[in-house]
Amino acid sequence: MTAAEDDVRPERTRIVLAEVSRRQDRAARTRAELAEQTRIGETLVRGLVRAQLALALRLSLVVLIGLGGLPWLFAIAPSVGRVTVLGVNLPWLLLGVVSFPFLVGVGWAYVRLAERNEQDFTDLVQRPEH
Repeated sequence: MTAAEDDVRPERTRIVLAEVSRRQDRAARTRAELAEQTRIGETLVRGLVRAQLALALRLSLVVLIGLGGLPWLFAIAPSVGRVTVLGVNLPWLLLGVVSFPFLVGVGWAYVRLAERNEQDFTDLVQRPEH
């Protein structure tokens, strides 16, 4: 072998089978508990469902306060309801135009955070035992 061939050859890595099989055993055991719906698997899934429900309730509260608070604002402070922007009354502008980007933003945030919850669940299930 020449010196040029030695430079091209990739570096060797040592793999210990006991470490690899232990990680795979733990992940396989957790997946089996989920598939067989054992008490542990049921608890893991229940935790995911609770996290998703809590997220949905928090963002529903944001929408309720954000959009539901506008009629209260206009009822409490009628002068705010009479303000015009570019010839359009502020209540029409807020409820008819601004509400849609707000709802899209909340929907985008929900999808992003729900996917993060699912990724955390997947990481928990596949986490190697130390």
